[in-house]
Amino acid sequence: MKRVIFVMKSVYMEAKQIGSKIAKARKETNMSQAQLAQQLFISPQAVGKWERGESVPDIITINRLAAILSVDLNYFSADFESVKEDTAPVIPANGTVHTEPAVQVEASATGAEERQLVTDFSGTDLSGTDFAGVIAPKRKFNACSLRGCDFTGADLTGSSFSTSDASGANFSEANLTDGRLSIVNLTDARFSKSILVRTTFSKSELTRAIFTDIRLTDVKLDIADLKTTLFQRCIFSGVDFRRSDLRGQCFDGQTFIGVKFDRAVLNDAMFKGATLKNVSFRPAFALTNKYYRAIATINFEGATMDKLTYAALKGMGARLEQVTLI
Repeated sequence: MKRVIFVMKSVYMEAKQIGSKIAKARKETNMSQAQLAQQLFISPQAVGKWERGESVPDIITINRLAAILSVDLNYFSADFESVKEDTAPVIPANGTVHTEPAVQVEASATGAEERQLVTDFSGTDLSGTDFAGVIAPKRKFNACSLRGCDFTGADLTGSSFSTSDASGANFSEANLTDGRLSIVNLTDARFSKSILVRTTFSKSELTRAIFTDIRLTDVKLDIADLKTTLFQRCIFSGVDFRRSDLRGQCFDGQTFIGVKFDRAVLNDAMFKGATLKNVSFRPAFALTNKYYRAIATINFEGATMDKLTYAALKGMGARLEQVTLI
């Protein structure tokens, strides 16, 4: 996110002050409320509410307003006008003139420095919205249309995306630590170099979703359809694939540490050249002939595994002729 200079006393003004600033900048550019609304893809009534101080635009819209109205982000700061005043010459009794500069801090706009204007986007249509690089922890995107949204590099720590359509969304390099994506359509979504720690993908559609160059730590991929999900150069640590459909999935050359495939469907899955340490493949109930046959279809050619994982798989009838023990 763009780096800006904030006066230490306040980052944002109250609603009426912000509205007054929006109105002033709009009029100085000879733009009507309707024209401004058209560029923001909102209603003129929404602009009117801002200018009357009845509501406040969210941080993403503030950035767009600054660009449209040709003002610096500092323009919306409560002390923007006072910066020049505070640097005016101070003339003491002895007649010596010197300047007392205002105390400023230069920093990126973080969650601690921004007042959280909007935390709940639930039930809205945000298709195609640019969220790249935003600092948005603990936001709610439940029951939203997020098709094609760009969340590249965004901080989405602790955010919720339940029952939303995020097909085609880009989460590359985004921080989804403690995030919850439950019953979400993530078809064709991208997760390249994303930060996935204690992230939950429960009952979600991950058709053709792409996970590349990621360390998944304590992630839950529970009751998920992963038949066509692409995993490349990933490390799975403490990941739970419980009750997920992994038929035909290719995990070649990847690393699994403390991972659970309990009650997962693994017919024809491939772990060629993979490393498996303390990995569990427990069936739903007692071992049945059907489960034995499914385990036998998994390809562990060239894999490396610890003795306990090897023993468990051997007892289930897995083909382990070309496996190396650690």
